[in-house]
Amino acid sequence: MTTTPQARLGDTAIIPLRTLDPAAALNDLEWLDDAIGDARVVAIGESAHYNRETYELRHRLLRYLVERHGFGAYAMETGFTEGRHTDAWIRHRNDQHADDQRGNDQRGNDQRRDDQGRDAQGRDAHGADDRLGRIMASGLTSLTGLWRQMGAHLEWMRRHNATAERPIGFYGIDLGGQNASLLPGLDAVSAYLAQADPGFDLDPAVRETSAAFAATSAFAAPATLAAYAQLPAGTKDALTAGLAALAVRMRGRRLEYVRRTGAEAYERALRSMRLVVTLEAVIRDMSRGDQRSVMYNRDAEIADTVEWILRREDRIVLAAHNGHVQRWPGVLPGMDPVTPMGMHLADRLGDDYLVIGATFGTGQMLNSDAAAFQSGTIFAPAQPPEPGSLDALMHASHDGPFVVDLRRLSAADTDAVRAATVQRAGFGTFHAPVSPLDAYDLVVHLPHVTGADPDETALACSPQEVREVFSHYKPQ
Repeated sequence: MTTTPQARLGDTAIIPLRTLDPAAALNDLEWLDDAIGDARVVAIGESAHYNRETYELRHRLLRYLVERHGFGAYAMETGFTEGRHTDAWIRHRNDQHADDQRGNDQRGNDQRRDDQGRDAQGRDAHGADDRLGRIMASGLTSLTGLWRQMGAHLEWMRRHNATAERPIGFYGIDLGGQNASLLPGLDAVSAYLAQADPGFDLDPAVRETSAAFAATSAFAAPATLAAYAQLPAGTKDALTAGLAALAVRMRGRRLEYVRRTGAEAYERALRSMRLVVTLEAVIRDMSRGDQRSVMYNRDAEIADTVEWILRREDRIVLAAHNGHVQRWPGVLPGMDPVTPMGMHLADRLGDDYLVIGATFGTGQMLNSDAAAFQSGTIFAPAQPPEPGSLDALMHASHDGPFVVDLRRLSAADTDAVRAATVQRAGFGTFHAPVSPLDAYDLVVHLPHVTGADPDETALACSPQEVREVFSHYKPQ
């Protein structure tokens, strides 16, 4: 690294963002008109999960790209199978899953009311419910839906769809089940097979074994992985074989299944099945401490899911961590580089894939101390960006939020960006190697970030361990 803490970009490189308010006028985003060209995928990164400013920025950018450029979907780093229920809600469609969940949880709700008088499904003492709260809690995974800013984003999508000639869709791209449990995907596949293959009985051992390490939230994931590690080797192998056999059966009987259910239902179930197979491999890799294989397998699969979405949508906004969207090998501490989703998509889509990376200066980020995170300290103060990093260069260049188009820089600014060879990775103080000019087309900088605001109704609809952890949460 040859940059210094005083290095900065020239004023001509800076495109100021007047506000992050999603409801404000959008004319300060007109730079997007030229920047995106004909790209089918506009990926928007983040330095760390669950920051208020990132949620607001993505909401605002989606609104612009939908209203001004006709983008048709928002695809997000959250579970694919679970995301179907969120999509149904924003499209004003009946979602039997949510109705079934409400009915199944009725018994005993009067004994499980929180301090706002709501039961586990978000109903108050008079029986009124909030469907959005249930969607935020169970239609998005890994805590991504539990924040008021995300709820506002979903509400805007639903309002837009109420009158839009071309409604927009919502898709999860991730493996699902908090990236630790096979049951959401496996149960969706089983429900599909009840219609497509009514004479077929899934081996009970497949679900029984899957249930032995089922996580209901990100907070339960460590115990889930420990439970998986305790399974006998033969049981794990039988699960792998059973899932492989089920996937082969679904592919081999495609024509029969499509005749019974239609092509779209089949393709969605097959994608869920593929994600279950990959997630089982990822869990096995995690139990062995093979984080590199975890990242290889996960990112290749979520890239396949994005391609699946593009067979249904013309243009999409894709929201995920920088480490997933970047066109540059991903690195974690002590690990050799791996191929992220963004490199797969760049290889497959070429100029149809555009990447907006993200940096920030000061504030809060996701707590990398696992024990503190599990006890309710969700966020921790962020250390200043490392001198010579992309974050430090951006932070020194302008006081407010702004964007830089890396493809339109002066020679001096290009050299300054090229000299910034690391970037804040969102895990404590770790800065990952990066070549910004290769990884991103544009970079947005947020000078100060804070934790998003927990949504009380979504929390009331969440599993017990989530409510317990958030009962100790105090904003920093």
